[in-house]
Amino acid sequence: MMIIVESKKKSLEKLSKVYPNAVILDVTSKAQMPWVKFSPFYPHGDIPVPNCSYQAMSVEGLWQGLKVFEHEDIDLKSFDNRTMKNIKRTVRKHGQVKGHRFGIGSNDILPYIEARFSIYLPAYGWILDNKLQDEIAEIKKIMQLNDVVLLDYETNTDPYNTSKPLSHAGLIQKYIQGEWPVRAIN
Repeated sequence: MMIIVESKKKSLEKLSKVYPNAVILDVTSKAQMPWVKFSPFYPHGDIPVPNCSYQAMSVEGLWQGLKVFEHEDIDLKSFDNRTMKNIKRTVRKHGQVKGHRFGIGSNDILPYIEARFSIYLPAYGWILDNKLQDEIAEIKKIMQLNDVVLLDYETNTDPYNTSKPLSHAGLIQKYIQGEWPVRAIN
């Protein structure tokens, strides 16, 4: 059976027609338990912040916390956000993004692609490995009989495509299929 990534913006009626034998799972921050746990905003806790001894509550809090702007450096408060709200830090408020700091106290500010591979992917992979094994097993069990459609607000499954945010549903898909993205060395 297959695992497919689709936009949460599409109607369930339309998706049910396109995938009549599929189980549709919303894995966004608006989902129900247990699938909401796949959201990068979900406060799992204990997520290692790279290149330092800190931990973050959520993948998104880690990602946003290490973001460096034109007018503001990292934000340690982002690591502790447990609410799934008010996590994003915007260019409107803080100026243009310069990159992501590779850990607290690091002088290294990583460009976007490098930050995806050095910060975001390891953090999201960590929650899949350490916090979501029961839910992964449940998806695999469903896939024994049905296709699975994962709903996400983003559908970009290519970590090298920076024109759109990366789909965490796409990362779940790649994880289950044994195709976790690894940075190509040039």
